[in-house]
Amino acid sequence: MNGIERRAAVHAALGERVRLAIVDHLLLGDATPGELGAALGVPSNLLAHHLRVLAEAGVIDRTRSEADRRRTYVRLAPGALDALAPAAWVRAVAASRVVFVCTRNSARSQLAAALWTRRSPVPAASAGTHPGPRVHRRAIAVAHRHGLVLHGHGTRHVHDVVGAGDLVVAVCDNAYEELDPKPRLHWSVPDPIGAGTGAAFESAFTEIASRVDRLTAAVRPRDGETVPE
Repeated sequence: MNGIERRAAVHAALGERVRLAIVDHLLLGDATPGELGAALGVPSNLLAHHLRVLAEAGVIDRTRSEADRRRTYVRLAPGALDALAPAAWVRAVAASRVVFVCTRNSARSQLAAALWTRRSPVPAASAGTHPGPRVHRRAIAVAHRHGLVLHGHGTRHVHDVVGAGDLVVAVCDNAYEELDPKPRLHWSVPDPIGAGTGAAFESAFTEIASRVDRLTAAVRPRDGETVPE
């Protein structure tokens, strides 16, 4: 499928209101089919049809939860909407800070917070549900390659970090499924520590960077709050 054919397929897939609503829902975070059905009021058999159409057009893909292997998350495929201008990309989310959470606070959440700090004036922090003793050396290395600085011993527990007005983004399945109440957004980013390779950390960085770019367009400071100079 060449470029124009792929663009036409994406536009055709989105030319139906339920499928367009699915894409809007997934723009900033991932969801299970059950969560999508509940949010959009669509029965499971009809939702399955629409998800299949979107998958065939290359708009969405599915990942298996790293926490509960029976669970599947639906997410926008990387670059799927590059040729489009979704109306949902508006500055509609107000937050005092954006707090990125993973299990150990040693890689994905640290990279997300560092990227966010470089790209948005809204403050950012990171935390873990079970913080490790230090930031992973490969996370520090990949951050350095991209001009970011991570400090090796800066892990913190989510309960010591999250406060009123924070937008909480879980960047791993374990954290999302463990936390109650659930974080506002979920990014199903594979854990690079499991693979333990530089390529896995580079892949995680690339995916997080793409998602940060989407989210920065949608977040503004809460009313009455100023951002740091």
